[in-house]
Amino acid sequence: MPTHDPRIDVYIIKSADFAIPILEHLRALVHAACPEVEETLKWSFPHFMYKGEILCSMASFKYHCAFGFWKASLMKDAKLLLDNRKEAMGSLGKITSIKDLPSNKKLMAWVKEAMKLTDASAKLVKTKPAAPQKLEIPRFFSAALAKNKTAKAAFERLSYSHKKEYAVWLADAKTVPTREKRLNTALEWIVAGKSRHWKYVK
Repeated sequence: MPTHDPRIDVYIIKSADFAIPILEHLRALVHAACPEVEETLKWSFPHFMYKGEILCSMASFKYHCAFGFWKASLMKDAKLLLDNRKEAMGSLGKITSIKDLPSNKKLMAWVKEAMKLTDASAKLVKTKPAAPQKLEIPRFFSAALAKNKTAKAAFERLSYSHKKEYAVWLADAKTVPTREKRLNTALEWIVAGKSRHWKYVK
């Protein structure tokens, strides 16, 4: 019988309705592929451990879910997995339904591959910092920051990835009301020194 962490049961139940079947499906597949897996919560979202190391993890957000392998960069499909990271946290991009997932066979094969990397004591290689990237910030966001010196100073102190999270979130707003609501929220959080996903950071 698979060992389930009751905290993850609660995490799934509290997720959005669309996310519950996705999380349950991913959880079941990981257990099926790796009977020895252990569950835990790290950084406030579910992680699956194998022999004391992180094997993979999953998370739910307001409109999508994410699933990722800790050693994705060492896997055979590394390019595919890492390319998806451009869209969202994790290895599979934004997941809004079970239909967005690869086949069960593919997912289980990836889990088994990740297990082999742990068995072989494969280590993630630290790469040299990349050259500074140019961040594209929506004009309305730049204008708002220019008018709010406190927010602008706080925004400049954020890491590149956190700045990008805010920029992408605001740029994705489809309507003016949504844009204004997100902008006001973003400015409030930035002044408070919070990242875009601060609610999910332990």
